[in-house]
Amino acid sequence: MIRILLAEDMHMVRGALVALLGLEPDIEVVSEVESGDQIIPMVRKHRPDVAVIDIDLPVLDGLTAAGTIRATMPQVRTLMLTSLARPGTLRRALAAGVDGFILKDAPPAKLAAAIRDVSQGRRVVDSQLALAAWDQGESPLTDRELEVLRLAANGTDAPDIARALSLSAGTVRNYLTTIVTKLDARNRVDAIRIASDAGWL
Repeated sequence: MIRILLAEDMHMVRGALVALLGLEPDIEVVSEVESGDQIIPMVRKHRPDVAVIDIDLPVLDGLTAAGTIRATMPQVRTLMLTSLARPGTLRRALAAGVDGFILKDAPPAKLAAAIRDVSQGRRVVDSQLALAAWDQGESPLTDRELEVLRLAANGTDAPDIARALSLSAGTVRNYLTTIVTKLDARNRVDAIRIASDAGWL
């Protein structure tokens, strides 16, 4: 029996997934949670074989939780679910060491097969996501530029970004100008949208 933890914040989706997976003779949902901060305590408590995690969760995002599982309980496999085919997100997930990554609207049989494969140590990547990542290419932004843009995306203004990163306000403004130019964006808001849509943030 493959024991799984399911992390999904939408009650109806989580309920549907639990019901569908309950029809599989070799899969048992031993824990279900609705926010990212509940994942690690429940993984420690139930020791599932696979943690099936929605990438967008409240409190703590799914990728961060998956990275913590990988670092502290590597015997627990992680399968990420996403509703958006963002290539940058796939690359970040693979860099975090997740074992699988599939679209949330995949047929139930495909999800069950992915859980079985991941539990056996095989890596699973949805073909649509893989093709999108192949076509998209790498982010043109440096790590520091992404750090600045993430803070800007959270509504942090230039002086506060400067304090947070130990930079001058002028340097932060230069970074933001460079980011807008590199992404061929109209302004900072457009740059945030472009980077978010690509899954780089």
